[in-house]
Amino acid sequence: MSKRYTVTAALPYTNGPIHIGHLAGVYVPADIYSRYLRLTGNDVAFICGSDEHGVPITIKAKKEGVTPQDIVDKYHAIIKQSFEDFGISFDNYSRTSAKIHHDTASEFFKTLYDNNEFVEEVSEQLYDEQANQFLADRFVIGTCPKCGYEEAYGDQCENCGTSHNATDLINPKSAITGNTPTLKETKHWFLPLNKHEEFLREWILKGHKKDWKPNVYGQVKSWIDDGLRPRAVTRDLDWGIPVPVEGGEGKVLYVWFDAPIGYISATKEWAERVGKNWEDYWKDENTKLVHFIGKDNIVFHCIIFPSMLKAEGSYILPDNVPANEFLNLEGNKLSTSKNWAVWLPEYLEDFPDQQDVLRYALTANAPETKDNDFTWKDFQARNNNELVAIFGNFINRVAVLTNKYYNVVIPQPAEFKAIDEETLAAVKAYPAVIASSIERYRFREGSQELMNLARLGNKYLADEEPWKTIKTDEERTKTVMFVALQIASALAVLSEPFLPFTSEKLKTILCHSELDSESTWEDISTKDVLLPAGHSIQTGKPELLFSKIEDETIQNQLDKLEASKKANEAANKKVEPQKDEITFDDFTKLDLRVGTILEAEKMPKTKKLLVLKVDTGIDTRTIVSGIAESFKPEEVIGKKVTVLVNLAPRKLRGVESQGMILMTEDEHGNLVFVNPNIEGVTNGLKIS
Repeated sequence: MSKRYTVTAALPYTNGPIHIGHLAGVYVPADIYSRYLRLTGNDVAFICGSDEHGVPITIKAKKEGVTPQDIVDKYHAIIKQSFEDFGISFDNYSRTSAKIHHDTASEFFKTLYDNNEFVEEVSEQLYDEQANQFLADRFVIGTCPKCGYEEAYGDQCENCGTSHNATDLINPKSAITGNTPTLKETKHWFLPLNKHEEFLREWILKGHKKDWKPNVYGQVKSWIDDGLRPRAVTRDLDWGIPVPVEGGEGKVLYVWFDAPIGYISATKEWAERVGKNWEDYWKDENTKLVHFIGKDNIVFHCIIFPSMLKAEGSYILPDNVPANEFLNLEGNKLSTSKNWAVWLPEYLEDFPDQQDVLRYALTANAPETKDNDFTWKDFQARNNNELVAIFGNFINRVAVLTNKYYNVVIPQPAEFKAIDEETLAAVKAYPAVIASSIERYRFREGSQELMNLARLGNKYLADEEPWKTIKTDEERTKTVMFVALQIASALAVLSEPFLPFTSEKLKTILCHSELDSESTWEDISTKDVLLPAGHSIQTGKPELLFSKIEDETIQNQLDKLEASKKANEAANKKVEPQKDEITFDDFTKLDLRVGTILEAEKMPKTKKLLVLKVDTGIDTRTIVSGIAESFKPEEVIGKKVTVLVNLAPRKLRGVESQGMILMTEDEHGNLVFVNPNIEGVTNGLKIS
């Protein structure tokens, strides 16, 4: 029986493009789920949109010298196009700057305000005197009171995922000026979460929510057990939705009050466009509401938003909130500020028409129960060893052999042997197996079951060897190829949630659109024949579903990351402050000479030290230099160098060093010589 679902995916901040962490954590699993629901005949509203009122947007605007509207317009367009190009099948992708959202959020606030669901308080908030501004959320950085992470934001710690207020931070600093903020009184409206604590305890802890993921249930339980406190729903900012009641001048709705209401306003926008009633998707108890989020959003979707909905009184509550953990990149935490990420627009440019490769790699390695690591080598292996060698190989063999033996017409099968019937029975079981994985939000497991179906096809062909039986038993070959084509047809349908572009290609190869009726998810488990004898598949050489990715392509991506890492290190490298002043007489005491390194050897039992023989023009002397981690001995012999020759001798590991070689670092942090290697410069020449 068809059911109604409202599926939401966390609204991305429009202060930058989408990266693989966002995809793995939220958008790919949400898309798999929504596509599956549609394929199984359900009524689905898959909703998302750009979150355009977050403090990171205003910070980026200040840095770039543009308006926040300029920032959100730019990145909303980029994000929306990236999602479309990547095949994320939103029914509506909206934005929180839209009038319908401002109206919806304002109305929601006023309803709670009129029903006395808020507490109005004057409290002390962090204030930057120099910037003449209150420091909300990302405008302040300090030490997390829970885990001790020193770069926690004023609303949340990205290290442990804890949500808090800016005043909870230890040693807070303004993100605008770097100054230590003061405390200043201001008036705000608070949602008294403590008032809803018993409801949340009954609904989540004592109710049926133990089927939620352990990470979600555990975090929510911890919050409730610690005792809930009122949470401010307004902020002292000039960017956002103005507080729509008297006394709200100069204040806006807190982004985490405003943003989840974006799901509602986006549904309204969609329903108006397609001629549906939006309230069916938000106020009908027969509708199942599912939020796909990352673990850093758990408290907002499981405590704050449900409390808002409960306080309003007419909305359904989420049935499940399948939050994923974080995805790391090449062993390090993804960081947008450090540009340590694989950005979706760049991936789509570097790997055209390979959307499904990334979808599969992210799903097969999804951070469903713990943080996982994306590596380009694993991405390559998933493509070459699974998509190409298993899935693609099976389909290519089936299509090529059907073309070669039967001129692309599906043969009439002869007698079915036990292996044929067992194989067809196994195919019929896969829809239920994959459905069970998806419905339990185990998308990684579901993707591997899909691959197992392709493995089944490969094993069947390998065991039955139609390329051999075509010479000895043509009737047997017809049956084998007929069965193999049924497996291919099942793959075309069952792959759609995970590999939508591949599914479409495969349906084209098999000419599904020319069937009397295209196979559905249910057909695979109930029908004996998916592709009837006499049906023709695509003529000519079949299109390869996947192509091998070469080492060079992967190395290019690794080089790009390394370049990004070095550029970030250079950009964030702190310049040493000026030392204490010296007089001219102090400077003239330094005797700097041009010298040449004659000999070099590694000092035994050390990592850093080279023992050098240097011709200074005055004499040949021994100098011990800590450059062994940057240069091999043979690399420095013959180098002209700058030597401080009148430095007092000093013994290092028993060797007397009689001077110092001048060194510095380049923009990438690499050690380099202060090099006087100019034609005509001789040893002993004094540098002044």
